[in-house]
Amino acid sequence: MQSPLFAHTEQQSQDRYAVQNPQLLRVALTGQDDVLARKGAMVAYQGLIDFDGEYQSGSRRQSHAHTGEGLELMRCTGQGTVFLANLAQYIHVVDVDHEGMTVDSAYVLALDSTLHTEVIAVDSQYGISGSGKYQLNISGRGKVALMTSGQPLMMRVTPETYVSADADAVVAWSSGLRVQMQAQTHSSGVMRRRGNTGEGWELSFLGQGYALVQPSEVMPPQHAVIGQGLGAQYGVGQQGAHGQNQNNVWGR
Repeated sequence: MQSPLFAHTEQQSQDRYAVQNPQLLRVALTGQDDVLARKGAMVAYQGLIDFDGEYQSGSRRQSHAHTGEGLELMRCTGQGTVFLANLAQYIHVVDVDHEGMTVDSAYVLALDSTLHTEVIAVDSQYGISGSGKYQLNISGRGKVALMTSGQPLMMRVTPETYVSADADAVVAWSSGLRVQMQAQTHSSGVMRRRGNTGEGWELSFLGQGYALVQPSEVMPPQHAVIGQGLGAQYGVGQQGAHGQNQNNVWGR
């Protein structure tokens, strides 16, 4: 059999996490450290690999039910290679240090089992019902595979140059940053949406670090549904901005 498809054979690598192609992640398991992956993300594997649903404590289940934030994970164990993907989204491997990272859980494909995750409350100061949000704080040392809709932009933030971005396009940011929600649409003028420009909420980052932004103002495809009510229509709430008036975290 002959085909140009044979140009897409497995890419050999000594790295534990390796991007097989921009939309496919290769993870090597040695039988020592497990990998936690998004449920259903396995597309292929070779070797002796087991997949089990990751146990969630009662408090984690309650938190997920209350906030909608949290990771639905499976534990990958054994020796071999597993390939992970999710709706052909672009994949990026990040080294997390002790300072941690803040990210929406919808953008996480896989992470080392040694890392710790915690849901952080993000509230709105504008008093718009349903406009609050929760983010996921990942701390410890290890690797995280993030997903973006399209190729992202990593923006550097310095004390001299702060960065603002559409809240629905922000993927993650550095823990050393001070993060504040700005009302492109104020509660008193929510019907006008910043002079009818179509823009909604934005996040402003100040300090020293980085902010990761994707070229899309919607959640990943599995969450890109049409919302209802003012929250969805005006860029606030579950279908709108991912966070309001935030002071959260990701390694410097």
